[in-house]
Amino acid sequence: MFILANFISALASILNTVLTVFYWIILIRALLSWVSPDPYNPIVKFLYQVTEPILEPIRRILPFSLKMGIDISPIIAFLAIWFLKDFLIRTLFDWAMRLRSM
Repeated sequence: MFILANFISALASILNTVLTVFYWIILIRALLSWVSPDPYNPIVKFLYQVTEPILEPIRRILPFSLKMGIDISPIIAFLAIWFLKDFLIRTLFDWAMRLRSM
């Protein structure tokens, strides 16, 4: 069982890192939207290509009454990342600890 426990623990660690990276990339994109960067800059293109698959479905789901001219999809993405880090990652680590103690 310790092999499965180690696998789950490693998976939780990798997922935690990926979610943290996505948090920072979305934050940087949101901050860049305030200064109107050059859309042909390779870094800006990269940020938009990485975050658009996450933010665009959130924008589609939002009801029209919440589209006030301010893009709140990064805030919803932050809340989703926060939930996943608090619930899913913690659950995976707890599950791995229980498998180790068997």
